[in-house]
Amino acid sequence: MLREINDRAAIEVLLREGPLTRAELELAIGLSKPATAQLLTRLELDELVVKAGVRGGGRGPRAQLWAANGGLAFVAAVDLTPHVADFVVADVAGVVLAEYRTPLPVHAGADVVGTFGEALQKVAEAAGIQREDLAHVVIGAQGAFDPRTGLLSSAPHIPGWLGFDVPQKLSDELGVDVLIENDVNLVAVEEMTAGLAQDVDDFVMVWLSEGVGGAVVIGRRLLRGATGGGGEIDWMRVPDPATVDTGDVWPEAGARFGNLVDSPAICRLAAAHGIEAGTGWDAVAKAGKDHPFRHDLARRVAGGVANLVAVADPQLVLLCGDTSRAGGEDFAALVQEKLHELVLPRTPVGCASVQGNAVRAGALQSALATTREDVFGVVTPTLLGSRRPEGGSTRPRPSSPNR
Repeated sequence: MLREINDRAAIEVLLREGPLTRAELELAIGLSKPATAQLLTRLELDELVVKAGVRGGGRGPRAQLWAANGGLAFVAAVDLTPHVADFVVADVAGVVLAEYRTPLPVHAGADVVGTFGEALQKVAEAAGIQREDLAHVVIGAQGAFDPRTGLLSSAPHIPGWLGFDVPQKLSDELGVDVLIENDVNLVAVEEMTAGLAQDVDDFVMVWLSEGVGGAVVIGRRLLRGATGGGGEIDWMRVPDPATVDTGDVWPEAGARFGNLVDSPAICRLAAAHGIEAGTGWDAVAKAGKDHPFRHDLARRVAGGVANLVAVADPQLVLLCGDTSRAGGEDFAALVQEKLHELVLPRTPVGCASVQGNAVRAGALQSALATTREDVFGVVTPTLLGSRRPEGGSTRPRPSSPNR
C-alpha cells in the first residue's frame, strides 16, 4: 500500500509540474534518493513514466528528466456555441496536440452528430491519432444538462441538440466516451484549477455576455441540482428597476434576471443614457468607469447576485463573460458596492482571472481528470471528470484501455 501511495504521489507531481529530475521529484514527494530511483524504475517498467530529455549542460552535470507518459491516452475538449465549435486534443499529460475551430450547424433537423463527428475526426488526425483513439471527450454547451435523461434544456439557440440523449447518442455513433456540461460550470472548473478559486471552497460565478448564466460551487464541488439546473440564474426573479422606486419595494412577480442583464437589455439601458452600442460589452467599454450607466447596470447585476449570496453565503463572487471582461475590476468593484447595500455578508466580487477560452480549458481539465483516473489511478474528485468518490481505488494501472 505504501508503494502504491508513493507511486501515485509521484505521478500526481509529474502531471502537475511537468518533467522533473530525480532530485526534484525526490524533494517533492519526500522520499530518499534510493527509494525515488526504485520508484522511477518501477514506473518506467510499467510504462507510466518516460524519459523526457535532460536538464543542464555546459561544464556542469546533465540530469535526466522524467515525465508522465502522455502517450497512454488522448482526450478532446469542445466549446460548442451557436456560432462556432472550438476543439482541442491533448495527451493524458495535458500536452496540447491540435486545435480546430469551425462553424457547425445547430438548427433543428441538422445532422449535428454527423457533422460533430467529422470535425472531431479532423482535429484528431491533426493530432496524429484517430477519433476512436480518444479516451474521453467533454463538450461545454450553453444550456442545462440533465444527467438523468441526457437532455439539454434552456438552449433554444442550439435547437438541433435538443430532444435526445446527447452523450449517449454521441458515444454510440462516434465510438468515443462523451460528456456534455454547462459552459459556465466548466469556467468554474478552470478557475478552481488555474484561477482565483484555486484555494476557495465556496464561490459563485456570474456569466454576462449575449445571455446570462451562473455556476455555484460548494465545498469545491459544483452544485448541479436534481435536473442539472443548478446555477441557471437567467430565470431568477429580481426587482425590475423600471417599476421599483425604492429598494424596499418588491413587485409580486419581479423581472427575469436574464431580461435585465443580457446583451440586448444592456444596450437598451445604455441607449437610455445616450450610449449607442451593438453589444452589451461594447456599451460597457464605451462608458467611463463613473458613468451613471455603469452604476445602473451594476445595481441590476447586484440584484441577482444578492439572491445567490443570501442562499449560499460564498467566500467569493466572480464575474465572467464578455460584458464582465469589458467592465474589468472597476465594474466588479461597483457590483460589490451595490451588493453590500443589499445583503449582510461582505462577499468580495472580482473578475474571473483565466484568460483565453475558459470554457474549452475547463472541458479539457474535466476530460483529463476522468482519463487520468482510468490510466494512472489519480483521482481529482473536485472536477467534473472524476467518477469515483474519495477513498476509492487509486492503484496506478500499467496501461490505458486504448492501448
